[in-house]
Amino acid sequence: MSGAIRDGEEGSAQTDRVDIHKRSIAVGIGNFMEWFDFAIYGYFAAVIGSLFFPSAAPGVSLLSSLAVFAVGFLSRPLGALVLGPLGDRLGRRAVLIVTVFGMGLCTTIIGLLPPYSAIGVAAPILLITMRFIQGMMVGGEWSSAGIYIVESAPANRRATAASVITGTAGCAFLFGTFIAAILSTNLTDEQLSSWGWRLPFIASIAMTGVAIFIRRKLGDTPVYEELKKQREAGAVVEPTPAEKRRAFITTFAFSALFGVSLYYFITYANNHLVASVGLPKSTSLWLCSVALVVYCIANPIIGRISDAFGRRKLLLFAALALAAMAYPIFWMLNSANTYLIIAALIIFGILVAITAVMDVVLLVEVFPASIRSTGAALGHNLALATLAGPGPFIAAALIRETGDPNIPALYLAVISIICFAVLLVTLPETKDRNIA
Repeated sequence: MSGAIRDGEEGSAQTDRVDIHKRSIAVGIGNFMEWFDFAIYGYFAAVIGSLFFPSAAPGVSLLSSLAVFAVGFLSRPLGALVLGPLGDRLGRRAVLIVTVFGMGLCTTIIGLLPPYSAIGVAAPILLITMRFIQGMMVGGEWSSAGIYIVESAPANRRATAASVITGTAGCAFLFGTFIAAILSTNLTDEQLSSWGWRLPFIASIAMTGVAIFIRRKLGDTPVYEELKKQREAGAVVEPTPAEKRRAFITTFAFSALFGVSLYYFITYANNHLVASVGLPKSTSLWLCSVALVVYCIANPIIGRISDAFGRRKLLLFAALALAAMAYPIFWMLNSANTYLIIAALIIFGILVAITAVMDVVLLVEVFPASIRSTGAALGHNLALATLAGPGPFIAAALIRETGDPNIPALYLAVISIICFAVLLVTLPETKDRNIA
């Protein structure tokens, strides 16, 4: 009899593992597509700037394009306000379908937009509108995908599950870099500006169809199903205003640390190596690709380490290290020495990977289930809208005003040390917290 019970338990565990793998693949594919769409704008910022914001003044077109990149972040809180409550009321799965559809459609439209020379001021207006809607979709995607995958995971594997989100996003940026490098290497500047940059944008429509098809087959998370039962029984205990406030402040801090460092690493570093260091576009993209490979490999390793030893110490270490290493990283980037540049990007990538995995798992563990989708989306996206999204623009503007190629390190260091101070006070160890 006991043998039959053990067989039943083993069969159930095996079924659970298969289900978790299916959910990971489904969420990962959609997450990859969304972040590929978002990434390619950053990689072609200079080209897009020259086409949609033409200017004879040096650097103005790039600054304008990076400002539009920031617009995609400013709309994130609106996406969080709309999609966050949707995730708490209708389920995590519903948000995942909406976001992947909206993101894919807007990306395809960007690839089809005529330039300023063809339709005048309507071109930048349409571009800004598409970026605004993209930002809303991403505002719901990151936290919703993270919540879905972490709520579906065993308690002792939550950070490892979170690394599926951060890892597939990293792979999307890597693939975007790879595509951008191939196009930059094999096309002339005229071909790239004329039609080459449009190809990855238009191709995203195919990935969108695949992602929607897969996500429609998902069920909701065990935690959300339990939450529905608690609501029906009137047994949901709402957090106090003080608990909500502390969770929001903590989330804002670790999301700001993650967001600022990520977009310095993912978006700004490539443009910096071209505009400030003077490397060819193709060389810069290949160097960034090497660092992105390391970043992607590091994510699951960091997830395993966090599941074994916790979140708090790992995240505080990353915050201090980013503050201390900000200037040395930029000094190495500006050396124009290939080996020093790769070393700087790899060090940077590993530290960013720590903040990324901790961001996703903490978005789930910091908030109670009843307000998780709303609270996580708002805290995360407000941080990215106010501090992370403008980061590449601020970095380029600082260099333009001072002429010092190392000055972007100041912004990264200041944000990192402030986040460290806040998290030191507000962040508890959440590894063993009951997220249901």
